[in-house]
Amino acid sequence: MKVTTKGHTTIIKDTEGNIVEFLDKINSQYNSFKEHNLILDISHDKSVDVKSIKIFSDLVKKHKKEKKSLVFVAPDIDYNKVPVSITVVPTQLEAQDLIEMDEIERDLGF
Repeated sequence: MKVTTKGHTTIIKDTEGNIVEFLDKINSQYNSFKEHNLILDISHDKSVDVKSIKIFSDLVKKHKKEKKSLVFVAPDIDYNKVPVSITVVPTQLEAQDLIEMDEIERDLGF
């Protein structure tokens, strides 16, 4: 797991290739991330599918309660099958753009 912080956003990149272990590590260290927007980059793991992204549902709900954004980077999945509550994009740049738009909406009171 590689962690990089840029402004109000923390990028956490899965380097292991095991989605369950990645989720466990994030959950165990969540208190240090909860005040930042999160980009979870799981593009390294080619076995990621919609089912494996759904295991993050509780984390997504918890992070939204903190009024922060959580975006996944996974290039090779069917985005139409991902639940609406989970945001998945193909690149880190798109994830950063989405977070910027979310921040603007929060600042405007939406």
